[in-house]
Amino acid sequence: MAEDGDDVMVSETGIDPAGLADDDLFRELGSLHRTRLHTLRHGPDAALENHFRRTAELEAEYLTRFPGREVDPSRLTQDF
Repeated sequence: MAEDGDDVMVSETGIDPAGLADDDLFRELGSLHRTRLHTLRHGPDAALENHFRRTAELEAEYLTRFPGREVDPSRLTQDF
C-alpha cells in the first residue's frame, strides 16, 4: 500500500476502508452490491477474487463503525 497526497492508504484495488468517509463507504458498498451478480457470472477469476476481498473489507469496516445498526425485524428468518 502507498499513501496518496492526503495521507490516505491506497492499495492496488482501492482506498483503505478505514480512510473512507461514511458517505464514501456507503457509495462503495452500493457499487459492489450492484455489480455482484455480473461479476459472479461474467468476471474472470481475478475479478471475482478481488470482488470478494473488497466486499469483505468494506462490510467489515461498516460493521466496525455501526455495530448497533438498526435491524428490521421483518427481515429476520425463522429457524426451521
